[in-house]
Amino acid sequence: MADTQRTLIFIKPDGVRRNLTGEIIQRFERRGIRVVGLKKIHPSRELAEQHYSVHRERPFFSSVVEFITSGPVVAMVLECPNAIEVTRGMMGATNPAQSPPGTIRGDFGLDIEQNIIHGSSDPEAAAYEIPLWFKPDELVG
Repeated sequence: MADTQRTLIFIKPDGVRRNLTGEIIQRFERRGIRVVGLKKIHPSRELAEQHYSVHRERPFFSSVVEFITSGPVVAMVLECPNAIEVTRGMMGATNPAQSPPGTIRGDFGLDIEQNIIHGSSDPEAAAYEIPLWFKPDELVG
């Protein structure tokens, strides 16, 4: 049996604006994934820049920071065996046009920026991102 793993997921402002939060959380819970942290937050510019710091030199950095700070997000820490691989499979490709129906982005995403959801890309990213968004006492599980 695989080791239990945690990942950061957040429903981006487009998903929150479109009232998709409950549907998305249900998809994870129905799969058997545990929600160990959950909160609605309007990310500050500082938090967004820290979160996307790996992309600071890329041309889309400003745009993604502006988008993620344009409204509230619903941030979650999810836990299950192989959480990163499992949740990324459920989310679909970053570009919704390349995501099959049945994935979150394939069903709801509009374009590469308004793609509904973020999930940690690998264990190192999860280890960096979770403490940015959650204090240890906000995680129950």
